[in-house]
Amino acid sequence: MRTKSTGTKKINIITLGCSKNVVDSEVLMGQLQAGGKEVVHEDRGDIVVINTCGFIDNAKEESVNTILDAVEAKERGEIEKVYVMGCLSERYKPDLEREIPNVDQYFGTRDLPLLLKQLGADYKHELVGERLTTTPKHFAYLKISEGCDRPCSFCAIPLMRGGHVSKPIENLVMEAENLAKKGTKELILIAQDLTYYGLDIYKKRALADLLLRLVKVEGIEWIRLHYAFPSGFPEDVLEVIKNEPKVCNYIDIPLQHINSDLLKSMKRGTTHEKTDALLAKFREKVPDMAIRTTLIVGYPGETEERFQELKAWVAEQRFDRLGCFTYSHEENTSAYQLVDDVPQEVKEARVEEIMELQSQISWEKNQEKIGKVFKCIFDRKEANYFVGRTEFDSPDVDNTVLVPAENTYISIGDFAEVRMTSSEEFDLYGELV
Repeated sequence: MRTKSTGTKKINIITLGCSKNVVDSEVLMGQLQAGGKEVVHEDRGDIVVINTCGFIDNAKEESVNTILDAVEAKERGEIEKVYVMGCLSERYKPDLEREIPNVDQYFGTRDLPLLLKQLGADYKHELVGERLTTTPKHFAYLKISEGCDRPCSFCAIPLMRGGHVSKPIENLVMEAENLAKKGTKELILIAQDLTYYGLDIYKKRALADLLLRLVKVEGIEWIRLHYAFPSGFPEDVLEVIKNEPKVCNYIDIPLQHINSDLLKSMKRGTTHEKTDALLAKFREKVPDMAIRTTLIVGYPGETEERFQELKAWVAEQRFDRLGCFTYSHEENTSAYQLVDDVPQEVKEARVEEIMELQSQISWEKNQEKIGKVFKCIFDRKEANYFVGRTEFDSPDVDNTVLVPAENTYISIGDFAEVRMTSSEEFDLYGELV
């Protein structure tokens, strides 16, 4: 039985995938609200908009399943319309239209004005930098550029997001100021490649210039860098991290692998030796910096010997934070021409080996923090603990700091000094100083 159309339609935005998708959903929600629409995020609504991810197999499967669930709800009369946007829709629109025709319309990554029009709202250019945040109000993602010009053989992002386009510094400062007025204290800078920022509009790498403007925004206390690229890393950024207290001693630099032959096949523009030299430079310039990286195992040609080289290197480098993923054989990428010659069960076993090694490294590094005091920001209360983070930890992906809630009160979103009392592999326990 169909639902009856009555009054204002509530629009529910569902976000899948990475933090860049989070920002896209927030911009859409801000535009809809400015257009007089009632909008919610991952709640109940008459109209559903699904912001999809199309990066690797698991993400694509999750996106397709979410679309199918929404279509079934529409057929039961629980919702009226289903729209799909984002990377999966950009990459596979003809296939999706054929396979799941009950979706009312599919939109790509650059179709925001068209989607808004379909939802009965006009795109407002004057809302640059305005958005309805879906993260806890004390932290927010700041997307400094769109797309990517890198040729990485395994990556489909340029197919879905297009080439690199930097946002002007003035617009980003305005966006940061708007966020600060709403209570944001921590900015997490994101892009497909932060280090490429500015090359298109300023004819130079301008990430350091942007940071020096953002540290002046009143109310912002922490600025965190995500997704740097190892080739052509701008060294002036290290000086800013070292000298500016607001810029966290933290960097997320996905290195993917360390074997030089595989790095060449991956088109990463670097080698084992160059990568080691870059990491040594990070640690020399900013000794206290936490380095987070991401690795791919099971890439075509990853023999047992090459995997052991990677594992030995992880043990040697002792990264503060590390994530590991199995290689996904993606059509229309240059690596798709290669034979996907590592069996899935071997890929998964290698992930487990790397993460078991990393959990031991993380435990040892946490042991070194016991008895020391760290400034932490608190994200939430969970069971009997207030859950926070040091400047060396990003939300959702890194370690947490747990402070017992008994006889203690901490306002969510506040900073506090915490003395660490004990630890596990990925969690620290502490008490307020």
